[in-house]
Amino acid sequence: MQIRLATSDDLDTLLPLLEDYRHFYRQSPDSEQARDFLRVRFERRDSVILLAVDEQNRLLGFTQLFPTPNTVRFGERWILNDLFVVQKARRQGVGRTLLEAARSHCEANGVGEMRLATQVENHAAKALYESLGWQKITAFEHYSLVLSQFR
Repeated sequence: MQIRLATSDDLDTLLPLLEDYRHFYRQSPDSEQARDFLRVRFERRDSVILLAVDEQNRLLGFTQLFPTPNTVRFGERWILNDLFVVQKARRQGVGRTLLEAARSHCEANGVGEMRLATQVENHAAKALYESLGWQKITAFEHYSLVLSQFR
């Protein structure tokens, strides 16, 4: 398995995985919007997508990171927004390898903190995060406001 940065050339290969990821979160399929979302990420260069590929260059999974300012620490905090591994590659270390690569990428770019969120009932993911040193934040409660365009 190899980890590499995604480019716009990977859009068509990445699209089915993004749709499967969204399906996991009970979202209706929408390949056109998914394609546009990825296209914009590549054009704006406002995220980093790391891909896990096998020896035949088949996609095994991806993670997507978004930089955001950290006012309190006067630096950057990157949000590990997405992590997905294809069904046939689960429990083979792909998720762990992607998380380790994301950490290395952030450290190499001088990022001081990474954050992520996961569903409360996603026990397998939480166990993986904690095994890699991620700590649950208990000092803050997070809130969400869904705006009308997303209803």
